[in-house]
Amino acid sequence: MTASNPEPTARVIWLRRARYLLLAALLGTIAGFAGVYLTGGLPRNAGVVSDASCVNAGLTAKRLMPLAKGEVAAFSPNASPRRATPITFKDGSGRTVSLEDFKGRIVLINLWATWCVPCRKEMPALDELESKLGGQDFAVLAINLDQRGGDKPKKFLEEIKVKHLVYYEDPTTNVFQKLKGAGRAPGLPSTILVDRDGCELGFMPGPAEWASEDALALSRAAIAKN
Repeated sequence: MTASNPEPTARVIWLRRARYLLLAALLGTIAGFAGVYLTGGLPRNAGVVSDASCVNAGLTAKRLMPLAKGEVAAFSPNASPRRATPITFKDGSGRTVSLEDFKGRIVLINLWATWCVPCRKEMPALDELESKLGGQDFAVLAINLDQRGGDKPKKFLEEIKVKHLVYYEDPTTNVFQKLKGAGRAPGLPSTILVDRDGCELGFMPGPAEWASEDALALSRAAIAKN
């Protein structure tokens, strides 16, 4: 007579579950790192503090929470009010520009580079978003980070027929380093939404379809006055 296999003991069951959970955690970690398009690690919140003067931005961020779905599901509205990280960069003529220059408008800051494939795919949609909502109340601020700057990114934008985005660049990549240090740019592309007073509303790591109805609804809600 052949003996039947014994039932697994509680210890064996526990070990199997432990192995499964460990494997799931490992796969989750790998997936998280796969979403980072520029070496530099996952988001951090070093030095980030709440700012009481940004209370209105906090109210707007709450209004945006249910709209972070579909094509912009990865957008993360701020849980507490905070001042946007101050940044400076160059326009197409080499003039220094700062985020302060855009006060009075909702600004969608997008960090991109020509070597970043998801960034390249985003550009036509960002251009369309600017064409639909850009003006006195809203601006798409796409900042190129090619370290040689100038001709190559400009030529790329011409080739894909970008007509509405104003060209900005930071070949030093200081903008990326500052936003990375603030936990707002784990890789490229990265997008940060800032209100009229220079307060941050939220951010999004990775690409999105910025001309989609989901993105338009999110942007319009940010533009609407509290």
